Amino acid sequence: MSGSGTNLQALLDACASPDFGAEVVAVGADRDAIQGLTRASDAGIETFVRKVKDFGSREEWDAALAESVAAYEPDLVVSAGFMKLVGETFLDRFGGKTLNTHPALLPSFPGMHGARDALDYGVKVTGATLFIVDAGVDTGMIVDQVSVPVEDDDTEETLHERIKVVERSMLVESVGRIAREGYTVDGRRVRFGRA
Repeated sequence: MSGSGTNLQALLDACASPDFGAEVVAVGADRDAIQGLTRASDAGIETFVRKVKDFGSREEWDAALAESVAAYEPDLVVSAGFMKLVGETFLDRFGGKTLNTHPALLPSFPGMHGARDALDYGVKVTGATLFIVDAGVDTGMIVDQVSVPVEDDDTEETLHERIKVVERSMLVESVGRIAREGYTVDGRRVRFGRA
């Protein structure tokens, strides 16, 4: 996690219900003193921080991150809000079971500024995407998407705030379904349910 942890809080709230079917076993971040770490600690969840600058190379950081995550033996890794690209070592261990969110309807407007780029392009509808992380930038297989209309008076901030609301809901719904039903991947198509 890199930021305020609103996606994390939504997952923590959902996990409080036994019917949800999932639990958060740990929270990792790439920065100290962020609200997401506080949210996790307040909920009694173990945390760790792995900063890129603390390692001799990006590859060393990636390996350390993979080791830290592996220590908790997760069935699923949710990197929503984590603004760093993971590398080959991490993907060798957690590829296919690492999810991320993006504030646009991929494959349109990948990268750091999905809402701004959609607004600048003049689209009438954008949204949020949940996808399986791969080695590319926002190129993984799409698990779920939710649309958001672009209003005439939208700014980047107002649009992004509306996207974040549906993103949280989509993330919680999809993680719950994955925990309860599983998912399968056929080419680039992701389906809820076991094969």
